[in-house]
Amino acid sequence: MHQDPLRVYAGLVGRRQFLRAGMTGLLAISLPRWAVARPSLDEAIRTFTGGADVLDGRVRLDLPPLVENGNGVGITVVAESPMTEDDHVRRIAVFNEKNPEANVAVFHLGARSGRAMVSARIRLATSQVVVAVAQMSDGSFWSSRASAIVTLAACIEDLS
Repeated sequence: MHQDPLRVYAGLVGRRQFLRAGMTGLLAISLPRWAVARPSLDEAIRTFTGGADVLDGRVRLDLPPLVENGNGVGITVVAESPMTEDDHVRRIAVFNEKNPEANVAVFHLGARSGRAMVSARIRLATSQVVVAVAQMSDGSFWSSRASAIVTLAACIEDLS
């Protein structure tokens, strides 16, 4: 018994299968945008803290207020801590407001670190706010914010 190939094809793709394939295609198209969406500054901080409250103080973020070149901006984060076994800084994280990635860096420290201080050079896409958050050994989170005006931007990809 010979079947018409067009009829077989038409029978394989019924209305429900066509709708299912269409829905799968729409889902596949929408996933990459959702997957690569940049988290906001608050979302990135909330992810780092696990939703815990972040208090102001005990952390000082040194960032120049006027940056001529955003390709290498020096920052220093200092947290107030005696750095003993009972009271020390576990992690210091740096976040930004407008770069393509909200997370800049996470530094892991311990009682043997000696000082709760980290320095680095970061790239800034444009004038924006930078936030440093320190996690203490008691589980509390402390932060500091600083703004910088950038005259020559780095990270000039699409910032929308």
